[in-house]
Amino acid sequence: MINPTSTTASVDAPLSKETSSKFKRRFMVRLVAVFIGGMFLDGYILGIIGPVAGSMRSDLQLDALSLGMIAAGPLVGIFVGSPLAGWATDKFGRKPMFLVDMGLFLVASTAQFFITSGDGAVIQLAAIRFLMGVAIGGEYSIGGPLLSEFSPPKLRGRLLGLTLIAWYVGFMAAFIVGTLLHDAGAPWRLVLGTCAILALVLFLARLGLPESPSWLITKGRREEALAIAHRYVESPQMHESITGEIDLRMIQEAQAAKSGTKIKNASFGLLFSRQYWRTTLFTAGFWFCAVTPYFAIATFADEVLTQFGFGGGWAGGVGLSALAVAGVVTSVLLIDKLGRRILTVPGQWLCAGILLVIGVWGSAPAILVLVLFLAFSYFNAGYTTMTQVYPAEVFPGNLRGVGMGFAAAFSRIGAALGTFALPWAIANIGMGATMVIAAAVALLGAVLSQWLAPETKGRTLAEISANFSH
Repeated sequence: MINPTSTTASVDAPLSKETSSKFKRRFMVRLVAVFIGGMFLDGYILGIIGPVAGSMRSDLQLDALSLGMIAAGPLVGIFVGSPLAGWATDKFGRKPMFLVDMGLFLVASTAQFFITSGDGAVIQLAAIRFLMGVAIGGEYSIGGPLLSEFSPPKLRGRLLGLTLIAWYVGFMAAFIVGTLLHDAGAPWRLVLGTCAILALVLFLARLGLPESPSWLITKGRREEALAIAHRYVESPQMHESITGEIDLRMIQEAQAAKSGTKIKNASFGLLFSRQYWRTTLFTAGFWFCAVTPYFAIATFADEVLTQFGFGGGWAGGVGLSALAVAGVVTSVLLIDKLGRRILTVPGQWLCAGILLVIGVWGSAPAILVLVLFLAFSYFNAGYTTMTQVYPAEVFPGNLRGVGMGFAAAFSRIGAALGTFALPWAIANIGMGATMVIAAAVALLGAVLSQWLAPETKGRTLAEISANFSH
């Protein structure tokens, strides 16, 4: 049997159970399952607090500010956790950080059972939810690079896109489970603590996963990378990608030796270097512009639609959420057939136009406004799927984690701005002007993507790194 951590392991060993096609397919299914499970847990953690918010408010005597602190804790944690975990996964490796991240999920989830009542309860719960947000941010910047580095190029887009579906399903599952348990009389601590069961299962499932060959190559550990590829990777394209990354690394090392410099390690400063600033600008800016209008409109769907003569309920939040899921599913089914760029750029121009029409046509029929909002939700979710794909593909191996982490953190600024600014904007400048501003944000994203969005369909990570980062 080949030892995947041995630098002397032969890559030409005879076929065995540990290197058979069946073994490799089982490994790939396991890797996809544990990462998708992590994104399901992300959505579940953010959604589970809704059904028990009333019980918490009553039991802990929370005011609006305290409840807001608890609800906002994960969002602040994501902002902190994404870049921090991204830096750590590029420095210490995907394998250890993937396990550490789920360990943090498990500890924080379990701690919810032991929250005391009294004056310290708000601080305890806010701190725990903050730590859970740190872990959520870690999933973006650790799991995304790991999955992309093991995925066959012909399936990579679909596999990365599936994670967004898992998030929506987790969020909806939390609402269902939380409501059923709450109605059955379960205490709110128990309802929140159901996260711990999922975290424990995923923590155990992640034990024994191998290190990413791409990360090993960035550290000069080529023999280990080849040994792991031989044992776990079935796709010929993946083997080609790994050897291509080795060739790129050797070229970089030769150039550095010739110039008397060293290859720079992962850092936030390197993201803004002459070589990578376009990559950083595109991924962070695109993600920011994709989520800012949606978070604002979806969070306050009832209020927004009421302003245009429609009530909430099924026509509001439920309808927008359903169309968003449909948009993600559509992109996942088409991404590896049509490509990334065609599912990114046109949809942004269309959404900018939709929001502009809503903003300037104040006398539009209510039914038309509803249709336009539903269309926006569908197409916006379609290209938002690419926020899980592009950052995991376009950054080179030595910056993939920190790059994805920075882009995710920057996007949270947009989500927070959209969520907190929309009620003020409606009250102070009116709904029409607010929608025009939302259209301007979407337009900015369209211009940025028209300029910088690459086509990465079917290409190996080595090819993408060589051609896109310059």
